[in-house]
Amino acid sequence: MFFNTNGCKNIGPEELHQKMTTGEDFLLLDVRTPQEHAAQAIKGSYLLPLQELGYRMEELPKNKEIVVYCKVGNRSAYACSHLSRMGYKVKNLEGGIVLWNMARTASLAKA
Repeated sequence: MFFNTNGCKNIGPEELHQKMTTGEDFLLLDVRTPQEHAAQAIKGSYLLPLQELGYRMEELPKNKEIVVYCKVGNRSAYACSHLSRMGYKVKNLEGGIVLWNMARTASLAKA
């Protein structure tokens, strides 16, 4: 983790996968650029680039948990910290989409 998350908790890829497979109600927020999102995204994620977060926060629900991700976890940690200070319930996907992809590849190799 590169950024001080000011108390924002991390969530690992396996825990996120479990939330997704059990149908837990949460928002998966991608804070990368539209180009990064178009190239590869976690299924079901909502794109809100970090540079737009300050003026688009009203699009985000305050009544459910938000799991934030980026490429490696730095931008999402910043977003997570900011959203937490604004009263949102947030978690940061540790290692971002890079670790997510590595974990998915590893679990497929075991199968």
